[in-house]
Amino acid sequence: MTPLVLIQYNIMKKLLILGANGFIGSNLIEHILKTRPHWQITALDLATDKLGALLDDPRVTFEQADMRERRDWIEEQVEEADVVLPLVAIATPATYVSNPIAVFELDFEANLAVVRDCVKLKKRLIFPSTSEVYGMSEDLPYDEEESRLVTGPIHKQRWIYSCSKQMMDRVIYAYGARGDLKFTLFRPFNWMGPKLDNVWSNKGSSSRVVSQFLSDILHGRDIQIVGSGDQKRCFLYIDDAIDALMRIIENEGGCADGKIFNIGHPGNEASIRELAEALLATVKQYPDYKSSITQIRTTTADAYYGKGYQDVERRVPSIVRAEKILGWKPTTDFSAALKKTVDYYMSIRPKA
Repeated sequence: MTPLVLIQYNIMKKLLILGANGFIGSNLIEHILKTRPHWQITALDLATDKLGALLDDPRVTFEQADMRERRDWIEEQVEEADVVLPLVAIATPATYVSNPIAVFELDFEANLAVVRDCVKLKKRLIFPSTSEVYGMSEDLPYDEEESRLVTGPIHKQRWIYSCSKQMMDRVIYAYGARGDLKFTLFRPFNWMGPKLDNVWSNKGSSSRVVSQFLSDILHGRDIQIVGSGDQKRCFLYIDDAIDALMRIIENEGGCADGKIFNIGHPGNEASIRELAEALLATVKQYPDYKSSITQIRTTTADAYYGKGYQDVERRVPSIVRAEKILGWKPTTDFSAALKKTVDYYMSIRPKA
C-alpha cells in the first residue's frame, strides 16, 4: 500500500447512508467500521436487525424512521455529509406485481427528494441503479453507455421497478450534465451473501432468488422455479461488491465522477435451476438439515407472482469500465460465494 493511499484512508469522510439496515447498507457499514477508523456515518432505516452491535460504535449516528417522514432531518444531514448514499428501495419482484404504486412512490419519488437535496447543497451522490434497467435488452453483455434499455408492455407491472430506477438514472445524469451534481451510479447484478434476507423467517415468496431458495430448503419446502429454470443470472458475492463500492466512495482522483458502473461477475453465470441444485448440494453438507426432502418444481409466473410478471432469459454485465477506471475485479467464484452465504446463515440459525 502506497503512502498516498494510506493518507487517503486517514482523511475523515462523513457519509449519510439511507437504508442502512438493508443488505448493501449493513454490509457496507460493517466494512467501513472495520477498515476506516476516521470515517463517520449517519444512518437511517426503519429497522436495526442487520446492524446490531454496529450501532454501538461512536462513529455511527442512527435515526430509526421512515425516510418519507423525516424530510427536514434528511436535508440537515445531507448538508453535513461529504457523500450521500440513498440505498432505500423496494427490490423484491413479488412487490413489483402486487404493489407497483408503492415501488414507484419509494424508489422514485422519495429518492428524488434526496437527489434534489444533493443538488441544492452541492453534495456528492452515489446512487444504486439496478441491472434491471437493461430489461430485455439483447445487447449482451450489457454496456453502461451503449446498451439499449428495453422493457415490456404496461400491463406487465413488474417493469415499474426498472422504469423507476431508469428514470432516477436519467434525472441524476441530467443534473450532472448541467453541472449541478457530482454523482456516481452503480448497477448491482444479483449480489448475494450475508444479510441478504432473513432466511429463517417462514414467509413464503417475497424474497430474492438466493435467499428464497435457501429459505425453502431450510424449512423443508419444495423450491418453485418460475418457468423452465433455464433463465441465467450472474451472481456476485457481497465482499466483492463492497470492494467496488469502497473504490467508488474513495473516488481517487475523481475517477468515479459522472460515471455509471456495472458491478457484477460475468464469470459466475448460472441458470436458476443450477442455482437451486447448487444450494441443495451445499446445504446437504450440514447433516442436521434434511435437504433431501426438498424437491425442485416448476410453476408459472402467474401462479407464483400473479399477473403482471415477465422474466428475462439472461442478464450479463460488462465490467470493463469498473476494471479500468476503479481497478476492481471480482475474485469470489460461484461455489465459494454460495458456501460462504450458507455458512453465514447456519452460523446464526435460531436455537431449537
